Amino acid sequence: MDTATSTNAAVQTQLDRLWSLSPGADILGLERITALLDRLGNPQHRLPPTIHVAGTNGKGSTCAFLRSAIEAAGLTAHVYTSPHLVRFNERIRVAGRLIDDAALAKLLEDVLDHAEGIGASFFEVTTAAAFLAFSRTPADACIIEVGLGGRLDATNVLTHPVATGIAQLGIDHQSFLGDTAEAIAGEKAGIAKAGVPLVTMRYSDSVTQRVAEVALAAGATVLPTGTDWRFTVEADRLIYTDATGQIETPLPTLAGPHQPENLALAIALLRHQSALAIPPEAYSAAARHTRWPARMQRLHAGPLTALLPPGSQLWLDGGHNPAAAAAISATLDAIAHPGVGRSEVHLVLGMLANKDPAGLLAPFARVATTLHAVPVPSHEHHAPAALAAIAHDLGLAAHTAPDVATALLDITEIADPAEPPIVLILGSLYLAGEVLSANDEAPD
Repeated sequence: MDTATSTNAAVQTQLDRLWSLSPGADILGLERITALLDRLGNPQHRLPPTIHVAGTNGKGSTCAFLRSAIEAAGLTAHVYTSPHLVRFNERIRVAGRLIDDAALAKLLEDVLDHAEGIGASFFEVTTAAAFLAFSRTPADACIIEVGLGGRLDATNVLTHPVATGIAQLGIDHQSFLGDTAEAIAGEKAGIAKAGVPLVTMRYSDSVTQRVAEVALAAGATVLPTGTDWRFTVEADRLIYTDATGQIETPLPTLAGPHQPENLALAIALLRHQSALAIPPEAYSAAARHTRWPARMQRLHAGPLTALLPPGSQLWLDGGHNPAAAAAISATLDAIAHPGVGRSEVHLVLGMLANKDPAGLLAPFARVATTLHAVPVPSHEHHAPAALAAIAHDLGLAAHTAPDVATALLDITEIADPAEPPIVLILGSLYLAGEVLSANDEAPD
C-alpha cells in the first residue's frame, strides 16, 4: 500500500487529506479514475506523444532509458513512475524536472477538490495529478509507467499512446493479477491499443501466446524481439537491429546483465513510433548517462557507507521477486568474482509480507556468505526471524538486526579484516527509500 510524507507543510497537508479520503488499500479498476479525470476535464487526452510501459521487472529502467534518449535528442519529456523512494515528488517529472513542492501542493489540492465521494485510491489520485500536471505544461513527449498490472491499472485510461511496451514478465502481485505467468501476462498486455505497436521481449511460448491473444483482441500490432527487432551483446557494446537498420551503443552504465535488454526495449519503442525523431547518437548517450536509483546502485560516501570498513562496497537494489533475484544475483556474482579471487558477499534483506522470500533468496545461496534480516519500517513485512530461518535452510549464515545501520555494523564485526566486504541491501523499494534517505542520497 502506498504512503507518503513530506517535509513541506503544504504538501503534507494535501497528503494527509489524500490519506483521509483514500480507501486505504490498493485497488484495481478504471471506474474511479475515469470519474475523477472526467471531473478534471480529462487531462489524459491533452498529453504530448505518450509511451506506456508495463512489465514485472525492468519497466522503470526502460522508462529511464527512454527519458535519457529523448532528452539526448534535445527534446523534453514528462515522466510518471512509481513508487517514490524518498520524496513523493519523484513520481512526477514535468518537462524533465521533478515537480517542486509549491506546484505539487496546488496540484494535489486541485485533484482532491474534485475527488469527494469517488473513493479514489492513493495511486489513482496520484495518477490524476500527474496527468493534470502534464496537460498544463508543454513537453515533446510523455513516458508513463504502469503501476500494477496493466489492464485495470489507473494509467490505462490512456487511449492513444504512440507506442506501448512490456518489459520482462514474472510472478508477482498474485493476489491482484493471478497465480500463473500466463494470467499475469494477460493483465500486463491489457495496455494494448488498437493500431498502436506493442513492443515485447522474449518470453516462454505460453506467455508469448497469451500476450499475442490479448493484443489481437485489442487490435494492436505485436512487435516481439527476435522477430521485428533483435539485439546482441558483445564485450563492449550493444548491437540493435530492425527493418530500418542497425544501432550500436556502448553497454549501459547501469549495472547488471539485464540492463542491455531494457535499453534495447527502449530503443525498439522509439524506433517503432513516428511522433518523435530520435537520432542514433541519442541512444549511445542513453547507454552512458542513464541512472535509475535503487537498481543495483552503488552507494556513495555517506552515513551508512561509513559504517563499513574502508574499501567496502555497499550496493542497493529494490528487487523483490524471483525473476529480479536471478538478474541481481548474477550481477552481484560478477562484482564479487571479476576474474581473479573472490570477495565475501553479505546480504541485508527486508521484505513486505506479501512477497516470496524463498523465491527471492534461492539465487543468492551460492553467491552470498551471510544474511542479515531487517524489518521494513512503516509497512507490513516478513519478521526478520522468519527471513533468517529461510536463509539458514538455504545454507547462509543468517542473522537478524533491528535496522540496516545495525546490520552494517554487525557485518563489519564478522567480515574478514583483510578483505573489505561487498554488501547488498535488497528486498523492497520501500526499504531502499529508507536507505537512500539515511545515506543522504535522495533521487533528484
